[in-house]
Amino acid sequence: MAYTANVIAAGHLGNLTAEQEAQLRRFWKTLFMLYSMLDEAEPIPSDASPIKTEPAAQSTGWFGRKSALAPPPPKSAQEVLDALNVLTQDEREQKRLREPLQQYLAMQTPGALNDFAQGLSSQPPQAIQQLRDALAEQSRESIREFQTILSGHTAPSLRAMVAGVIKHEHPDALVLRFLRARKWDTNKALVMMLKALVWRSTYAHVNDDVMLRGEAGAADDEKNGDKAARTLGGDFLKQMRLGKSFFHGVDRQDRPITLIRARLHRAADQCVESMERYTTYMCETGRFAMNAPCETICLVFDLTGFTMANMDYTPIKFMIMCFEANYPESLGVVLIHNAPWVFKACWKIIHGWLDPVIASKVHFTYTRQDLEVFIAPDKLVKELGGDEDWEFKYEEPIPGENAAMADTDTRDRLLGEAKDLAARFEAVTREWLARADGPFDGEDTRARREGVAGEMQEHYWKLDKYVRARSLYDRQGIIRGGAPVQWYGDQQKRGFSTEDGPA
Repeated sequence: MAYTANVIAAGHLGNLTAEQEAQLRRFWKTLFMLYSMLDEAEPIPSDASPIKTEPAAQSTGWFGRKSALAPPPPKSAQEVLDALNVLTQDEREQKRLREPLQQYLAMQTPGALNDFAQGLSSQPPQAIQQLRDALAEQSRESIREFQTILSGHTAPSLRAMVAGVIKHEHPDALVLRFLRARKWDTNKALVMMLKALVWRSTYAHVNDDVMLRGEAGAADDEKNGDKAARTLGGDFLKQMRLGKSFFHGVDRQDRPITLIRARLHRAADQCVESMERYTTYMCETGRFAMNAPCETICLVFDLTGFTMANMDYTPIKFMIMCFEANYPESLGVVLIHNAPWVFKACWKIIHGWLDPVIASKVHFTYTRQDLEVFIAPDKLVKELGGDEDWEFKYEEPIPGENAAMADTDTRDRLLGEAKDLAARFEAVTREWLARADGPFDGEDTRARREGVAGEMQEHYWKLDKYVRARSLYDRQGIIRGGAPVQWYGDQQKRGFSTEDGPA
């Protein structure tokens, strides 16, 4: 089986069909519709029963909380008619838009609703057209589902969640992962992304806790925290120090290899919350361990020495939830290596939890030759029977490695610049949407949009050390502040500068 690295796969940024690009445009248009819906809106808890959505994955620990908010009921017929007259005077078009618009306006405050006609009429024609087109593709139920997910959120908070997940990536690359995961169904992809955004910000606190405090924060908690914090910090670092899982090297498709050593895990050795925090931390850190155009990892479960004492379904279910719901299209291949016969019964249970797409990526390997189909011999560590003479060693956080975080003035200035860039990207994307549907090809707009996206990617790395604690892979000079990730050679010798990050 031959594999080719650095080839842009179909459906990825830079290799889209005309129909796939149309779905990408439709996604942005629908997201902007939600921005408009939440502008000046005041989410109101009500007794209205939320529509049924896809069942959310359950968690036994850290992220088990749920929101009790439901969207408010629709507005009256007259209020909807007043708004319809702004959108269009065509009676057939009004009939088609009536139900989705009625639900769309449900979250508007009375004052905002009174200003709706005046505010919309002041918008350029293409903005009205985009809103009309987006509404025409919705039903009352689909808009209500969006509102259910976004209960308690505002347009600024939604924009902040979107900006917070993009980080160093091209915004389209992120969106396309959700579109591919939902087979290019725009609404399903957007629902999926919104749920992931809410999970990240409300339940997991990925940016404002897990990545902000990182390994150094866990070390401080282990030493100076109260009893609960010491347990959580110590258990988190136990996973890192053991090397229960780690990133090292790339496979034949230049995907980062994540090795999980199952024999090192016993359920009683750590609390559930620490495992969920650790899993989230590794998933998010893995995003920085890839060189474009790579967007996926090679996940190797080494079951050498595995016994039933190592079996723990709880973290496995959480990991599946992460990859299926919150980090979709992040798995390139899963290799289950050297599975003993006792694992067969476990696999029957686990396989039943897997999405068919993920299940299709799983391969069982038993020999070096099996692994070499996916990983070159010189990049296969000796631990797995390969030629690379490398062993995992954890390096503790260095005092002062996160000193930049104390410079809140610089951080706030950079955050303000990032917000301005996001606003520019939204503006040029709206223009791109208008031109894509018009008589002009919009190539100039497309180029300007790509330019702003590139500025966003570069700017993130200016901000990174102020908002993300340094990781093992920063200390080892593997993640290099926007420069290509380096796994091999003498990068480990370059060390770490507490002032400048990896050299």
